[in-house]
Amino acid sequence: MTLMIKDPGSRIDYAFDWNAAYLDGQMLVASSWSIDPVQPSGVTVDAHAFDMVRTSATLSGGVEGVSYRVTNRVTLSDGQIDERSLVLRAEQR
Repeated sequence: MTLMIKDPGSRIDYAFDWNAAYLDGQMLVASSWSIDPVQPSGVTVDAHAFDMVRTSATLSGGVEGVSYRVTNRVTLSDGQIDERSLVLRAEQR
């Protein structure tokens, strides 16, 4: 799992490239994002998008000193479901 630092005042895009792993002709047909923990002023998903092989989310907020698990869950064209996560630690930069 990847660890990244995010300034609480920033609003920035994060992405996963699913093509490199195993798609072999499959396409992404659905994508959703979740944040843990959910808290007031915590990291939020402001927008998200996906195409056939890549997902992205615009994240904002965060409480300084708190680490958040950001998870992207996708459904592939053959019905398989998978998840990838990263950890964001909110710190002033």
